Amino acid sequence: MKTNSESKVVLITGASSGIGEATARVLARKGHRLVIGARRTERLEALAKQLNEEGGAVEFTTLDVTDLDDVQAFVGFAIEKFGRVDVIVNNAGVMPLSPLEALKIDEWNQMIDVNIRGVLHGIAATLPLMKKQGHGQVINVSSIGGHATFPTAAVYCATKYAVIAISEGLRQENTDIRVTVISPGVTTSELAHTITHESTIEAMDAFREVAIPAEAIGRAIGFAIEQPGDVDVSEIIVRPTASPY
Repeated sequence: MKTNSESKVVLITGASSGIGEATARVLARKGHRLVIGARRTERLEALAKQLNEEGGAVEFTTLDVTDLDDVQAFVGFAIEKFGRVDVIVNNAGVMPLSPLEALKIDEWNQMIDVNIRGVLHGIAATLPLMKKQGHGQVINVSSIGGHATFPTAAVYCATKYAVIAISEGLRQENTDIRVTVISPGVTTSELAHTITHESTIEAMDAFREVAIPAEAIGRAIGFAIEQPGDVDVSEIIVRPTASPY
């Protein structure tokens, strides 16, 4: 485990499963102090309990990233517990894929609310604090879907392109804040479980046969966090070796 001087206070959204949960496991075992948030509080509680029993320092609270007040309370909770915020990992995301002609407008809006607005809320809640501290790191989880568009994924890809654009704007505007984009390829998670379009579900099952473990993404996030303060890892793409996408 790291020494106290190396330990950072890291906030992780969407930490109840998938990449968020795996990242919490990786970072806790490296000695970072964590505040994890998601809507499924019972999962957070079980995860925090396990990691704390292993010697970690993990706090949890319920979090809906689509609600700015909720995200601000999440950050306030971290300040109350640890006194500062060094890193926020804006990881929460949804991926209910479908062809545009299916007109699943409620699902489009859900992706916009969680994948874009949720990231903006994370930035809004932490940026003033990080500016006051004179340091901080914002890590936004995009996707290979932020680099290329695929059938059934037009809206999802649009939200992930937006994450990259927002991140680059944030980086250019702030020379004292590190900004990192993590773009996972197909990864073990529950994202595909949100798909309701039948033929898309079948196609996704085949696509996910080469999925890499979510821990691989957690390790990439850990790498970006642990670089020296004058080194900003702007983007990491992590994909299965066997995947052409």
